[in-house]
Amino acid sequence: MEDLAHASGATVRTIRAYQDRGLLPRPERRGRSNVYGDTHLARLHQIADLLDRGYTLASIKELLEAWDAGRGLGGVLGLVAEVNGPWTDEEAARISRADLDETFGGNPDDDAVADAVELGILERVPDNDAEFLVPSPQELAVAAELHAAGVPLDAISGHLRELRGQVEHIAARFLDFTTEHVFARYLGHRPPSDSEAAEAADLVRRLRPLAQQTVDAELARAMRLFATRHLQRHLGTSATAPPSSDPAPVPLPGDTIRAVRDLVGQDNVAEFIAAAAEREVHARTLDALATQHGTASVHYMDN
Repeated sequence: MEDLAHASGATVRTIRAYQDRGLLPRPERRGRSNVYGDTHLARLHQIADLLDRGYTLASIKELLEAWDAGRGLGGVLGLVAEVNGPWTDEEAARISRADLDETFGGNPDDDAVADAVELGILERVPDNDAEFLVPSPQELAVAAELHAAGVPLDAISGHLRELRGQVEHIAARFLDFTTEHVFARYLGHRPPSDSEAAEAADLVRRLRPLAQQTVDAELARAMRLFATRHLQRHLGTSATAPPSSDPAPVPLPGDTIRAVRDLVGQDNVAEFIAAAAEREVHARTLDALATQHGTASVHYMDN
């Protein structure tokens, strides 16, 4: 057992625990000695690999039992590799401490750097205090632009913490949604077969970009809506015509009413049309403000 521990990197105590759990076959008895072979070493490497992938010992036992029954682990490991793969095309980069300080105004700020490391925006490089790993250069670039626009670094960190919590909630909801409606048939008390795991891995590849695409589209819609209201509130454009709560009849083509009814149901027709009209009014207000600003700029240049 000591030789097996030395060859595998596991401790003797760990090997005994695996044997007690049924994860590791018993050794071959030769006279008065217990002899471990290459199969035991390979099994320890399998267990270590699955633990690194996030599996619990209980689930590893099920997988190994499936392996011993001849069902194979290839499909399952392929599915795990797909899930654990990169969820973005962005590549990590490195930045020196000098360039980092220069990017954020040229004033070294150890507290801000420590905050960025805690948030994972920066990662320290072992045995190198002069460089940092940047997992998301885009995220660091956003922070630099906000700081250049006058936002304090501690405010940026606080905003990111709040945003991260909200985004993690969205990610969890999307996973719950897809698990319930897409992946439930592959999940259960038994490991999936190779063909089932391969099919699930293909679905992961197809669904991977959908969460970001949905969030991008909804964020664009929300920003357009709230930016318009924000401009109206601060520029006073909404004060020209006080809103009225009295409904006013507006004739609409019958085909339009039927199309809306088929889309949202009879009970929601009026609310849908009102919301669509309000969104169009906001969009035109924003376009008008942009046009006025452009005209004023041209007039100023002419003068």
